[in-house]
Amino acid sequence: MRLGRKKVRIATERMTLRPPMHADYRAWTCLRRDSREFLEKWEPLWAADHLSRKAFTNRVYWAQRSLTSGAALPLFLIRRADDALMGAITLDNIRRGPAQAGTFGYWIGAPFARKGYMQEAIEALTHHAFDKLDLSRIEAACLPENAASRGVLEKCGFKYEGVAQSYLQIGGRWRNHVLFANLRADRRGRTDAG
Repeated sequence: MRLGRKKVRIATERMTLRPPMHADYRAWTCLRRDSREFLEKWEPLWAADHLSRKAFTNRVYWAQRSLTSGAALPLFLIRRADDALMGAITLDNIRRGPAQAGTFGYWIGAPFARKGYMQEAIEALTHHAFDKLDLSRIEAACLPENAASRGVLEKCGFKYEGVAQSYLQIGGRWRNHVLFANLRADRRGRTDAG
């Protein structure tokens, strides 16, 4: 199922989740720049041009291609009260056929952290993925010491599945990540993170 060119918008109690647009450049750059210290410990190294207009334009084009091909659903978190850009969540690596699965990646700007916005976004996109995209499994991974990310995943029904060795380069080093998954028809009961 291709996501196509149609406008993808997901409404939550306080936000609209929608694909990035060229007009978001200034808000995105300011939020990323102002949140750099908060974000860098959890993300791959930023390229020298990470905050440039060209890099953002490439990001928007990637989002459009991903939506058209059905490979990913990249969304910005926009607070409806004031249209503030707060972060992003992406359902990426969408696999069809026997897998019917995808992977979440997300970030939130420092001023909006620990206010329940990411939980709201994860719950909404999980529902969309299961109900509208007919996925069966959503995966997510985070650094073992990222207690906030682990906690929000568990609050959203994701269950610990193990550790992936050298999963991603974070801060220029290959790092292990803890793996979580949410299943549309989950019969596993509670699992405890190691």
